[in-house]
Amino acid sequence: MFQYLCPASLIFFPICNSPDTLIPIQSLRDGDTLISAEQIFVLGFFSPGNSKNRYVGIWYNKIPDLTIVWTANRQNPVRNSSGILTINGGNLVLVDGGHNINRTLRSTNVSSSTMGNYSSATLTDSGYLVLTDGRGVILWESFDYPTNTFLPGMKLGLSLRTGLSWFLTSWKSVDDPAPGEFTLSLDPLGTPQYFLRMGTNPIWRSAPWNGQGLPTINRASVYSWSYVNNHDEIYVTYNGNNTIITSRFVLDDSGPFGKLMGSNKNRRWDLMWLVAQDRCDQYANCGAYGCCDSNRVAECECLRGSSQRRLVIGT
Repeated sequence: MFQYLCPASLIFFPICNSPDTLIPIQSLRDGDTLISAEQIFVLGFFSPGNSKNRYVGIWYNKIPDLTIVWTANRQNPVRNSSGILTINGGNLVLVDGGHNINRTLRSTNVSSSTMGNYSSATLTDSGYLVLTDGRGVILWESFDYPTNTFLPGMKLGLSLRTGLSWFLTSWKSVDDPAPGEFTLSLDPLGTPQYFLRMGTNPIWRSAPWNGQGLPTINRASVYSWSYVNNHDEIYVTYNGNNTIITSRFVLDDSGPFGKLMGSNKNRRWDLMWLVAQDRCDQYANCGAYGCCDSNRVAECECLRGSSQRRLVIGT
């Protein structure tokens, strides 16, 4: 673990001697970690599955199996243990320090005031990394750039003001966190709905928003859902009402989108809910004029008032 220094001359740093914060005089090297204040999340370097590549990621601290919730350099891995995460010119920068090349693999690339020279990056107990300037103004945060995991406090939707789109993208495989072929995103036209797509092809669609939670998801009392639709943003978010239970929604590399829950007691994940797991979950499985029931031998039948011919044409 690297040492945390707090020179008296650096009066603009709000936090010193803190294992959850990175400041400009420090470098986070492979093997070093940041740990959130309540020790819920860890940020550091990891290798997924059987891969030898190294990535900067965030994972749960108290779950024995490595559970990654965000990855910084999905498409630009470090090929060995030479990666360095640092703050340079007010930006959070990941470089490959091998053979003294210092090749930049990712940078936050945010414009900041003169106070940006005193930026610091903090790992929060909500599971996101936030970069602030010397006055505490947020310059960048990892929740604005989701990967395959939807955590409490995150947004799924889009910012009409900045153009940011908050959507999930699957990993390519368990060994490769690069963006895969599956996405889950908001369609803001008409009544908001969420689409699970393989490439550009929809394979699942949620029911229209009903004001209570992400449609078709089991809305247990441990969640409180919010929907925002104004001139600046359109998004859905949720928060946990039970601090003992940990929850996350994950878009798997094989396509299914599911809810997993764990607790500090059993220290494991249980799959609670999954979409696209049978044929009736598939988008337009019975065509434009049919309805689907997987409990029937013939799962598709015409809607009342529609003919069999229209059902076949719509399929």
